[in-house]
Amino acid sequence: MPEVRKTRPVSWIKAALKEFRTFPEGVQSICLAALTIAAEGGKADIAKPLQGLGSGVLEIALPFRGDAFRVVYAVQLAKDIWVVHAFQKKSTTNIKTPKHEIDLIRNRLKSLKEMLP
Repeated sequence: MPEVRKTRPVSWIKAALKEFRTFPEGVQSICLAALTIAAEGGKADIAKPLQGLGSGVLEIALPFRGDAFRVVYAVQLAKDIWVVHAFQKKSTTNIKTPKHEIDLIRNRLKSLKEMLP
Protein backbone atom coordinates (compact mmCIF):
# COMPACT_ATOMS: atom_id res chain seq x y z
CA MET A 1 0.00 0.00 0.00
CA PRO A 2 1.46 3.43 -0.88
CA GLU A 3 2.60 5.68 1.92
CA VAL A 4 0.23 8.56 2.64
CA ARG A 5 2.09 11.82 3.06
CA LYS A 6 0.96 14.16 5.77
CA THR A 7 0.95 17.66 4.36
CA ARG A 8 1.16 20.51 6.86
CA PRO A 9 -0.73 23.74 6.21
CA VAL A 10 1.27 26.75 5.02
CA SER A 11 0.31 29.95 6.87
CA TRP A 12 1.44 33.47 6.05
CA ILE A 13 2.09 36.58 8.05
CA LYS A 14 -0.09 39.12 6.24
CA ALA A 15 2.78 41.49 5.38
CA ALA A 16 4.84 38.61 3.95
CA LEU A 17 1.95 37.53 1.70
CA LYS A 18 1.40 41.10 0.52
CA GLU A 19 5.07 41.43 -0.47
CA PHE A 20 5.12 37.94 -2.03
CA ARG A 21 2.25 38.90 -4.32
CA THR A 22 4.43 41.64 -5.83
CA PHE A 23 7.00 39.07 -7.01
CA PRO A 24 7.03 38.08 -10.71
CA GLU A 25 4.71 35.17 -11.49
CA GLY A 26 7.61 32.82 -12.24
CA VAL A 27 9.21 33.55 -8.88
CA GLN A 28 5.92 32.96 -7.08
CA SER A 29 5.35 29.57 -8.70
CA ILE A 30 8.89 28.34 -7.95
CA CYS A 31 8.66 29.52 -4.32
CA LEU A 32 5.23 27.94 -3.87
CA ALA A 33 6.60 24.64 -5.18
CA ALA A 34 9.43 24.86 -2.61
CA LEU A 35 6.91 25.60 0.16
CA THR A 36 4.84 22.59 -0.94
CA ILE A 37 7.93 20.39 -0.57
CA ALA A 38 8.41 21.81 2.95
CA ALA A 39 4.74 21.16 3.78
CA GLU A 40 5.27 17.53 2.76
CA GLY A 41 8.24 17.22 5.11
CA GLY A 42 11.05 17.78 2.63
CA LYS A 43 13.45 20.57 1.77
CA ALA A 44 13.74 22.05 -1.71
CA ASP A 45 17.18 22.48 -3.27
CA ILE A 46 16.71 26.27 -3.24
CA ALA A 47 15.96 26.32 0.52
CA LYS A 48 18.70 26.61 3.10
CA PRO A 49 18.86 27.25 6.85
CA LEU A 50 18.95 30.95 7.70
CA GLN A 51 21.93 31.41 10.00
CA GLY A 52 21.56 33.08 13.39
CA LEU A 53 17.83 32.54 13.84
CA GLY A 54 17.80 29.08 15.39
CA SER A 55 16.98 25.74 13.85
CA GLY A 56 13.88 25.37 11.76
CA VAL A 57 14.09 28.79 10.06
CA LEU A 58 14.79 28.42 6.36
CA GLU A 59 15.21 30.76 3.43
CA ILE A 60 14.22 30.14 -0.16
CA ALA A 61 16.81 32.01 -2.19
CA LEU A 62 15.95 32.51 -5.83
CA PRO A 63 17.97 34.44 -8.39
CA PHE A 64 15.62 35.50 -11.19
CA ARG A 65 16.48 37.63 -14.24
CA GLY A 66 19.26 39.50 -12.47
CA ASP A 67 17.28 40.04 -9.26
CA ALA A 68 17.34 38.09 -6.01
CA PHE A 69 14.15 37.06 -4.20
CA ARG A 70 13.88 35.60 -0.70
CA VAL A 71 11.10 33.85 1.20
CA VAL A 72 11.74 33.02 4.85
CA TYR A 73 9.70 30.35 6.62
CA ALA A 74 9.69 28.52 9.94
CA VAL A 75 8.98 24.80 10.24
CA GLN A 76 9.01 24.48 14.03
CA LEU A 77 6.13 26.77 15.00
CA ALA A 78 2.91 24.97 15.94
CA LYS A 79 1.54 22.61 13.27
CA ASP A 80 1.86 24.93 10.29
CA ILE A 81 4.74 26.02 8.11
CA TRP A 82 4.85 29.78 8.72
CA VAL A 83 6.03 32.19 6.02
CA VAL A 84 7.34 35.14 8.03
CA HIS A 85 8.96 37.33 5.37
CA ALA A 86 9.28 37.77 1.61
CA PHE A 87 11.53 40.37 0.05
CA GLN A 88 13.55 41.29 -2.98
CA LYS A 89 17.21 41.54 -2.10
CA LYS A 90 18.62 44.72 -3.61
CA SER A 91 22.36 44.13 -3.35
CA THR A 92 23.73 41.55 -5.74
CA THR A 93 27.34 42.05 -4.65
CA ASN A 94 26.92 41.05 -1.02
CA ILE A 95 25.59 37.56 -0.26
CA LYS A 96 24.72 38.37 3.34
CA THR A 97 21.08 39.15 4.17
CA PRO A 98 20.85 42.80 5.32
CA LYS A 99 20.66 43.35 9.09
CA HIS A 100 17.33 45.20 8.91
CA GLU A 101 15.79 42.18 7.15
CA ILE A 102 17.18 39.80 9.82
CA ASP A 103 15.84 42.07 12.58
CA LEU A 104 12.40 42.13 10.93
CA ILE A 105 12.39 38.31 10.63
CA ARG A 106 13.51 37.94 14.26
CA ASN A 107 10.71 40.28 15.47
CA ARG A 108 8.06 38.49 13.43
CA LEU A 109 9.20 35.09 14.74
CA LYS A 110 9.07 36.40 18.31
CA SER A 111 5.54 37.78 17.81
CA LEU A 112 4.38 34.51 16.25
CA LYS A 113 5.78 32.44 19.12
CA GLU A 114 3.92 34.64 21.60
CA MET A 115 0.68 34.43 19.63
CA LEU A 116 0.61 30.69 18.86
CA PRO A 117 -0.47 28.08 21.42
